[in-house]
Amino acid sequence: MFIQKLDSINGFLRHCFQTKNVSAIKKLHAHLLRTGLLFISPSFESKLIFTYTTCLHRNNSKTVTALLNCINPANPLPFNMILSEYCQNGFSFLALQTFSFMHTNGVPLDTYSFCCSSVASCSMKDIKFGAQIHSLVEKSGWLSSVFVGSALVDLYAKLSLINDAAKMFDEIPVKNTVCANALLSGYGEANQWVEGLEFVRKMRALNLKCYHFTLSAMSRAFAGLSTIELGWQVHGSVIRMFSDLEDDGFLQSSLIEMYGKCGLVGKAWQVFNLSGFGYNGERKRYVALWTSMLAVYGRNGDFKKVIVLFKEMFREGISPDGVAFVTVISACGHTGHVKLGIQYFESMVSDFGLEPGPEHYTQREPV
Repeated sequence: MFIQKLDSINGFLRHCFQTKNVSAIKKLHAHLLRTGLLFISPSFESKLIFTYTTCLHRNNSKTVTALLNCINPANPLPFNMILSEYCQNGFSFLALQTFSFMHTNGVPLDTYSFCCSSVASCSMKDIKFGAQIHSLVEKSGWLSSVFVGSALVDLYAKLSLINDAAKMFDEIPVKNTVCANALLSGYGEANQWVEGLEFVRKMRALNLKCYHFTLSAMSRAFAGLSTIELGWQVHGSVIRMFSDLEDDGFLQSSLIEMYGKCGLVGKAWQVFNLSGFGYNGERKRYVALWTSMLAVYGRNGDFKKVIVLFKEMFREGISPDGVAFVTVISACGHTGHVKLGIQYFESMVSDFGLEPGPEHYTQREPV
């Protein structure tokens, strides 16, 4: 009976969050205070604060501070739960405010607090706050946590501060593949392929294992350098190390792009043609695989095959994304299929509900 009551209250809070019903939340708050239910579980307190503050249209910063003052500062659990709720639901500003409150009021900070606040800083693109978190991590001794270190590497890398990300990686006492992948991804996003290649060699010296994401990032780096010999080595490693390659569309699409950028269209087609087969014999090729193969044909000027492959994509029941439509509309323009290009453009909006971007209109002009 009691568990059912808790479930009904949680359901009511979710409904209030969806409908932004502040009046109902206030009444619930009063009821929970009178009955004492508010203090039974930290999750109640945190969910109530999250729901109430995110439903306010203004002055939610003052309300957050007022409500946080009602929580016992000796217990970090409810604070971390609120911090997590804000991060997961896109309220990064309120997450950073909660972290600041915790630090100012002596609430114990732990791995969870630092990781969530780093994610929020990245989402806000607030490098100043991120640097303050880094400083606090060093002062409090939490740099020994590989999870906190990985979060800071990811923060700097995603904000294009690659040198700072590399320094942060070097500062982590015990490194793992997660923080290495974060830095490797940063090199790729910044098109620093040479540095990425050097870092891959450094990973081997540090005895860090390569997983799906690592090899995917490596293949993208070798594609950027047009270093096909190293790319072949990556492909060989993939085949040797992973028996579940057909389940990783991201890694397979990276291999397709690598061969395509190196001009080996046939090799790219082989990877695509062999992709998607499961152990039960069923085949499922993700949209990313089709998009990558379409891009390979488009980049190498084989526009007729773009149109043929796009039609085959339809036959397999795959819904194309915006990138696929850019490629096929461009191909129609290059091959003189004016009406077909216009049909695809209109179908993108009417049949798939995709909003055309500047790149779609640019490709449509020749059509």
